[in-house]
Amino acid sequence: MAEALAGADRPAWWQSAVAATADLGIFLPIAVMLVVVNGLSATAVLVCAGLLYLLVAFVYRVPVPVQPMKAMTALAIASELPAPVIAAGALTIGALFVLLGLTGLLDRLAPLVPLAVVRGVQLAVGLALAKVAYGLVAHPAAAFTAPPSPLVTAVGAAVLVAVFVRWPRAGLALAMAAAVVVVAVSTPDGTTWGPAAVDLPELTLESFGLAAVLLVVPQAPLTVTSSCIATADAARHYFGPRAGRVRTGRLALTVGAGNLLSGLAAGMPMCHGSGGVSAHHRFGGRIGSTPAIAGAGLLVVGVVLGADFARRAGAFPIPVLVALLVTAALWHVRLLASLRRRRDWVIALAVGGGSLVVNLGVLVVLAMVTWWAVPALRRSPTMR
Repeated sequence: MAEALAGADRPAWWQSAVAATADLGIFLPIAVMLVVVNGLSATAVLVCAGLLYLLVAFVYRVPVPVQPMKAMTALAIASELPAPVIAAGALTIGALFVLLGLTGLLDRLAPLVPLAVVRGVQLAVGLALAKVAYGLVAHPAAAFTAPPSPLVTAVGAAVLVAVFVRWPRAGLALAMAAAVVVVAVSTPDGTTWGPAAVDLPELTLESFGLAAVLLVVPQAPLTVTSSCIATADAARHYFGPRAGRVRTGRLALTVGAGNLLSGLAAGMPMCHGSGGVSAHHRFGGRIGSTPAIAGAGLLVVGVVLGADFARRAGAFPIPVLVALLVTAALWHVRLLASLRRRRDWVIALAVGGGSLVVNLGVLVVLAMVTWWAVPALRRSPTMR
């Protein structure tokens, strides 16, 4: 009976292939901007992400996403940092998380983080996805060629969100097929085949110093909470016992390994993300074939179309990206429904809502201190 039930939950290959594209709303805009603004090699960005996706498929056997490190990449794009500084940041944070994973420190830390704080982090991620979606509607990056008006983008995205909520797998398949046609029609003046040049970064002590201060310090707390602790929780929530391999310390190891590789190739700083787990699950991803297909697709695009990636990706329909982001945000916020006590809701809402104006790492520390300190003070004889 158990085997029959497991088989019933195993999707057809096409469902895994459709779900493999569910996280493009996060991946594609940041990847394009890093290539155009910061001068990263498209082939390095795509191939490193593809290899990490294949590693994820082998290690976890359920959909665990590969995403850009949001704080790190946002700061790098806003400051127009050169590729060597970004590479130094990836190498530094990669080494840090390999160390955290190997020592088992994160596995010992994870049980100390209450569910309310985890749900607050997941709410913060959902709000961050919605904020990125709003940015694509109101102020699309210059890398996107001929973007529609904000009104057209918003209306188109709203229609797609309604379709994705009602018919998630078929809707996404049709939307992605239409997007491919739009990209092909919008770039008719020939294709530059082959990979983009990949140059080893010229690393200096100065680049490591800048990266540590500007990139690693803001990103590390977010990676611990969102990429490791919250991702492990989301995987258990959606996949149950089949997510037994998705442990906090192991996620730290794959994040670390992926960033060491990406740093050496001057690629994109990468992490996992609980929002991506929600996105892949919502669109039918259930087993390891989803990340495997995503990884293989990124490898093919990076090698075959790397030299032409930025131009073609810039023609990708923005309403589809916005709809993917909003759908993932909605399903991610729904995780709060598992909370029952008023105290849990207060903590979760304070962490999630406060992340719009305060660093998430600071909020997590304050929430954990509040969670553990208040009951301890109440039990203290001096407080009676």
